[in-house]
Amino acid sequence: MLLRFPPWKIVLVLVTLVIGAAMCLPNFSSLDRYFGWVPTGPVKLGLDLRGGASILLEVDPADLQTNKIRSLSRDVRSALSQRPGVITSQREAVGSELHVRTRDPGDAEEAMRRIRKLGDPPVGAIGAANTLSVTQRGDGTIIVSLTPEAVQKLQAEALSNSMESVRRRVDNSGTVEPNIQMQGENRIIVEVPGLDDPTQLIDVITKTGVLTFNLVDVQANAADYEVGVPRNGRIALPDASQDGRIQVIFEDPIINGSDLQTASQSFDQSNRPNISFQLRPAGAQRFGKATTENIGKPFAIVLDNSIVSAPNIISPITGGSGQITGSFTLEEAQALAIVLKSGELPAKLQVAERRVVGAGLGADSIRMGVMASVVGIALVCVFMMASYGLLGIFSVIALLCNLFMMMGVLSGFGATLTLPGIAGILLTMGMAVDYNVLIFERIREEKRHGRGAVSSVDVGYNEAMGTIIDANVTHLIAALVMFNLGSGPVRGFALTLAIGILTSFFTAVIVARLVMSGWLMWARPKAIPI
Repeated sequence: MLLRFPPWKIVLVLVTLVIGAAMCLPNFSSLDRYFGWVPTGPVKLGLDLRGGASILLEVDPADLQTNKIRSLSRDVRSALSQRPGVITSQREAVGSELHVRTRDPGDAEEAMRRIRKLGDPPVGAIGAANTLSVTQRGDGTIIVSLTPEAVQKLQAEALSNSMESVRRRVDNSGTVEPNIQMQGENRIIVEVPGLDDPTQLIDVITKTGVLTFNLVDVQANAADYEVGVPRNGRIALPDASQDGRIQVIFEDPIINGSDLQTASQSFDQSNRPNISFQLRPAGAQRFGKATTENIGKPFAIVLDNSIVSAPNIISPITGGSGQITGSFTLEEAQALAIVLKSGELPAKLQVAERRVVGAGLGADSIRMGVMASVVGIALVCVFMMASYGLLGIFSVIALLCNLFMMMGVLSGFGATLTLPGIAGILLTMGMAVDYNVLIFERIREEKRHGRGAVSSVDVGYNEAMGTIIDANVTHLIAALVMFNLGSGPVRGFALTLAIGILTSFFTAVIVARLVMSGWLMWARPKAIPI
């Protein structure tokens, strides 16, 4: 008999309700001082309720492959210059391809073998294929490119790395509780509640942050080079410290951003803002060796394909620490320090969309959302009591339990409540009484067939349970699909819907049945008042 509850089940239901109520309490700000022992905090408000900025970023796939090909060019140079059998070659990055020409045509076959080896999977990798496509044209030029599988993997890794870098930059910029999520294959959503002007934040998170230290070729003629286009292992870039004058630097860097251990904003002896940095041991060793061998020559500090400064090497720099000086303002130096400390991006991030929600609009959204919730729940309660009398009151009790259970679970998960989330809560309230309507109509039907009070209720719950479970499963599948494939507001709606489905089943079926069972045992009615 479904109406019989053993003592342990009653205790379990009551304990669950008490835990849900306790987790819900932090959402009532007036009770904070009495319930500081509760381990959960209040539900966080989303961007549309609190106000703030939303930025949709997109990873540039063309820039991603270009950066990879440039990195591959350095690896090819190292592979071909290995002893014994040094192969002299010229390399040129052309879009998503690397063109390699060996000085001696007879070295082409050995060069291709060494280049293919660069794309071999790690030792022990099962089922992994070579990541490089290496072919030779009729004029002897070796064409190196990434395989489609390697490009797909590169994009997935770039999105993950970009997201982590963006998260560190946003957190380091002093913002509060940012919401950062992936969207699709190459997009990132950044939501920062309370931010009125996202311009400065966009400048920080979209700066690629590619830092290199390169030697300057003082003998090269800048007029022979196209700015930003590598040629013969060199590249011409503008020097911001010399009013944009073009300087030619060696393409292969002494050190790069991955060699940085830390970076921070500081001041030089003249109290001008600059960036202090500390290198990792391996990078400090390479930098010390390069500065020892090139005393008297200039080296360029390059950030995002622009020379920040090009000081002369006066003495060996072996301590692994130094300063990046330039014509920085205090804000620029702080932003650059954040970028360098958080790590470089694998590719440029483009702003696909930006929008700002004012705090006033957010307050209006909260007020209207609360009003809609109160009116909706009140109308549902009135309808249930008018339609089913005493049984309707039981369903209202279960409905209120469902409401604080939902808020308690959302608080426990640290979820962010949005307007679609409020819509999900209201939809769940309607679904919760739907279960009671199914049960009560079945009880009414059994009463018409002449069954007694206890028998009508027992059969009503028993026969309606299959339909209720089917409805829950289908709704839960829809919520899971929306959560996995959607983003932003859709995920918020799906989360509240999924939580509401589970809490509704617990309260509308188990809690309401427990209340009705207690009433039947206490009142022992001859007929159900429905």
